[in-house]
Amino acid sequence: MSNKKWALVVSPTPQAQEAGEELRSTYDWVSLENADRAVVLGGDGFMLQTLHQMLNRRQIMPVYGMNLGTVGFLMNNWHLEDIGERLANARAFKIRPLKMDVETVSGATFSLPAINEVSLLRETRQTAKLEIEINGRVMMEELVCDGVIIATPAGSTAYNLSANGPILPLTCHLLALTPISPFRPRRWKGAILPDKMKISIRVLNPEKRPVSAVGDQREVRDVSCVKVAVDRGQALTMLFDPEHALDDRIAMEQFVV
Repeated sequence: MSNKKWALVVSPTPQAQEAGEELRSTYDWVSLENADRAVVLGGDGFMLQTLHQMLNRRQIMPVYGMNLGTVGFLMNNWHLEDIGERLANARAFKIRPLKMDVETVSGATFSLPAINEVSLLRETRQTAKLEIEINGRVMMEELVCDGVIIATPAGSTAYNLSANGPILPLTCHLLALTPISPFRPRRWKGAILPDKMKISIRVLNPEKRPVSAVGDQREVRDVSCVKVAVDRGQALTMLFDPEHALDDRIAMEQFVV
């Protein structure tokens, strides 16, 4: 596996732990703190968790995932054959996360990263009423809906696709703004925006119609305003087998029926 220092990061699930034991005997692994690259065993959720830990610690290194979860869209296939050759030949893809700045009804503020998407979701049976502003201009005075998703290309095949949002090519420099069950305007299908744009969503009547904001796996409740933009100061590098590359997989998802 060349002269790189590799760390092995393993999900706590029994399947991943068993695979980790097999893999530990194949290479002289180092701790994550001393590594310059990492192999991650688990599913998409564990991969996102690992990437967020790197962002939080500013210890950002290339990661090569192997799927021992359910979907494994962000992962390579799990098998031990030719592991050194696979890692040496892996293709690198840069992914820039979103930065979500949140203000709550009580005045508290939070700043959280999101690799896949930012989601605003109604908290009660009452529909959410949202005002959408793009680059300081109000584009929609009132969207009545269950919520809205702002997805990166890497996340466009996840929650965004389930909400009938568009699949975005990995290198397109676009964001998907997708409504969840829109009631008014009923026919609005969302928007595709250049990723240089700044998106601001204000919750209308948040006391009566409370809304939460979720950045990947982290939630802030009772929000009044959410501002989202691509974080130009950070980039994550994910490694994929050439025949299993992320850009190809995203493109092929458009033909899945």
